[in-house]
Amino acid sequence: MSITLIIQHKAMDIQNAYNEADETFTAFLGEFSAIDEGKVNIVPFTGSWTAAQLAQHIVLSAGSFVQLLSGPVKDTDRDPEANVQQLRTIFLDLNTKFKSPDFIVPEDKDYDKQDLLKTLNGIRGGLLNAIESLDTTKTCTLFELPGSGYITRAEAITFATVHTKRHIYQLKNISAHL
Repeated sequence: MSITLIIQHKAMDIQNAYNEADETFTAFLGEFSAIDEGKVNIVPFTGSWTAAQLAQHIVLSAGSFVQLLSGPVKDTDRDPEANVQQLRTIFLDLNTKFKSPDFIVPEDKDYDKQDLLKTLNGIRGGLLNAIESLDTTKTCTLFELPGSGYITRAEAITFATVHTKRHIYQLKNISAHL
């Protein structure tokens, strides 16, 4: 009986994770698509990235998580969702500012909007496919998350989603200043 409940609970989590990731990436893509091609590489205000740099930041970050999800894994010896709520709390607190690690800081250059949209769509598809097809209870071992160590697929999916969700607000702010 408890096995059935676990399977049913897992299926609900998968559906919710899929829906949230789909809605988040669709919203980011929509916001970015709405910005005029001639404005995506303009710095909207001092200290800001351009809209294209922000999109590239999502490419670097979420793209890495899609690779992490598809990479090597091991069995998890803890609650696979132990850090999910903490990730949500951290990334959805818009009053807290973060400094991006160097490996996901976008290069200071002009980007092609259509190339970014195509890449972001591919990442969205890769993430949704991972959510649907992979065991989210496994721990990813391709790389350790700075400050957190190895994380589970459930945590990686949450990270990619809430991190992107956070940047939708930043993209809206950039767009409003262009």
